[in-house]
Amino acid sequence: MESTQLLGRPADPASALPFAVDATALRKSFGSVRAVEHVTLQVSPGEVVAFLGPNGAGKTTTIDMLLGLAQPDSGTVRIYGESPRAAIAHGLVSAVLQTGGLLPDISVRETLDLTAGLFADTRPVAEVLERAGIAEIADRRVGLCSGGQQQRLRFAMALLSDPGLLILDEPTTGMDVAGRRSFWNAIRADAARGRTVLFATHHLDEADEYADRIILMNRGRIVADGSTADIKGLASGRAVSATLPGADPVALVTLPGVDSVEALGDRYTIHTRDSDAVARHLLTRTEARDVEIAAQTLESVFLALTSEGTAS
Repeated sequence: MESTQLLGRPADPASALPFAVDATALRKSFGSVRAVEHVTLQVSPGEVVAFLGPNGAGKTTTIDMLLGLAQPDSGTVRIYGESPRAAIAHGLVSAVLQTGGLLPDISVRETLDLTAGLFADTRPVAEVLERAGIAEIADRRVGLCSGGQQQRLRFAMALLSDPGLLILDEPTTGMDVAGRRSFWNAIRADAARGRTVLFATHHLDEADEYADRIILMNRGRIVADGSTADIKGLASGRAVSATLPGADPVALVTLPGVDSVEALGDRYTIHTRDSDAVARHLLTRTEARDVEIAAQTLESVFLALTSEGTAS
C-alpha cells in the first residue's frame, strides 16, 4: 500500500483568499484502468508547484480535471473557490498545454488579438508579447515559428486574461536547452509578480530549479509532497563516485551499507547508507582516484519512489 509523504504542505492561510487549487479525493478511471486514485491537494496563492511522475502516473489526467477538461468519477475541484469552468470563464485560470490548435496562416499578433476577443477584459497584447519574450516575432506567421516560439505564443495567450493561476503541462516539449532556459526565465519573472504556477514536467532539473514545492505522483496517487530539499531528504544515504580502473562491481556491492552500484566505463557510483566507510575503503584498499561524495539528487529520489511501476 502506498502512502503519501507530506512534507511541509502549506496550511490554509487565515485570510479571505481561498486556495488557488482545492482538490479533494479525486478519482478517475478509463475502463479498467484507474488513472487517478484518491488525489487530494491544495495549492495556496503565489506558490510555484512542480507536478512530477513517470509516464502514466496520472499527472495529465489530474490537470485535465483541474481545468474542467475531464470530469472526476468522484471528488471535487475548486479553483479560487469556483468550479473549474467558472474560474476559466472569469479569467482566473489559464493553461499552456503540450499541444493546442494554432492557426498557421495568421501572425503571432493576430493570434493574440483573436484570443483577446474571447474575454471581456484582457491585458494589452503588446504587454503579453513582451512578457512572453516574443515581441520581436509579433508579425511572423505562426506556421513559420519554431516549436519553442509556438509554446511561447501559447504562454502569451494564457497571460491575456491575467489569470491568478497558470497551469503548464510539459510546457517545454520540443524546446532546445537555450529555449527552455529562456522560457523558464519568462515564467519565473511572471511568478515573481505573484501569480500561482502549477507545472508538470519530465525535466527534473526544471522542478529542482524553479519550484517552491514538488508533488510527486505514481500509479495515480500522490506519493510525496514538499519542498525540493524535503523531497531529496526522503532517500537515505549518499552517492560515492570514483574512477576505478579494473574494479570488480560485485565486490563493491558487497561492501557494508551499499545499496547499489552503477558503472560508466571506469567511473563507478556507489549508493550507500555509510558513505564514510565506503570512501575510506576506496582510498585505503583500492587505486581509486577522483573520489566524490554527494547527497541524493532529485532524480535518485524520483527513481526510488516510482520504482514499483506506473499506471497505464
